[in-house]
Amino acid sequence: MINGIINVYKEAGFTSHDVVAKLRGILKQKKIGHTGTLDPDATGVLPVCLGRGTKLCDMLTDETKTYEAQVLLGVVTDTQDSSGAVLAEWEVTSTEKMVRECAASFVGEQLQVPPMYSALKVNGKKLYELAREGKTVERKARPVTFYEIEILQVALPRFTMRVHCSKGTYIRTLCHDIGEKLGCGACMDKLVRTRVGRFALEDSLKLSQIEELTHKEHAAGYSFVNSIESMFVDLKKIIVSEKWDKALYNGNSFPMEWDCADKEQVLVYTSQQEFVGVYRYERETQVFRLEKMFMERQENK
Repeated sequence: MINGIINVYKEAGFTSHDVVAKLRGILKQKKIGHTGTLDPDATGVLPVCLGRGTKLCDMLTDETKTYEAQVLLGVVTDTQDSSGAVLAEWEVTSTEKMVRECAASFVGEQLQVPPMYSALKVNGKKLYELAREGKTVERKARPVTFYEIEILQVALPRFTMRVHCSKGTYIRTLCHDIGEKLGCGACMDKLVRTRVGRFALEDSLKLSQIEELTHKEHAAGYSFVNSIESMFVDLKKIIVSEKWDKALYNGNSFPMEWDCADKEQVLVYTSQQEFVGVYRYERETQVFRLEKMFMERQENK
């Protein structure tokens, strides 16, 4: 089984689930999971976790993300992007200065109402399923953070912006909200996700490239698979003495005096330098407690 993360370039027309399904066929492996949906029309970075790496899915979903979005002013659609049905059109009288000032006003913590065309569930049903039935339900505003919004190009009625934001942010909704604030409406015309955490667009691979590499390389050492440990390059590594190996195999905590800050996370290895998982140090008791196990039970000694 292959364990790790692949930085996939999701092409337009594919859903995130399509990418996972195709990778299962390419890699001949069932245990694969993606790290957050990307709209079918959107392109860009989609980290995909393999094998034991699927335990990283929640962590990668929580990572900050960066997008480049093209916004079309003067058009409002039911999906908040240009693929939807047009609900209204207005004349665009906004200037470049007004666009820049408006976009900048969204930087910081915001409350964002998720769009009806989204995968969020209400009473067990996805919002987009309700939307396709012509239904609209009340959605609670959710806190999101825009760390940076940079205007890259302005050619009205369109402009392009780079957005660095927190998890759970809908860029379509940001485009819609900017248009609403400008008084002319707007929808998202194009979207590229350029970064998820440490995974960047320039390092991503199309499915066709991954398939080609699998024919050239050996499965035990695919160059395009990032190791689980590579996700924790900033953490200290601890190799225990042999007497604590059994405790690690069972996912138990172990006592050890170490130069760590209280609650600091570390990577823990057995005496044979087998990677076990992420532990957190409790300085008062000098004990390391397991936070996330990456060694499978069947590998236990």
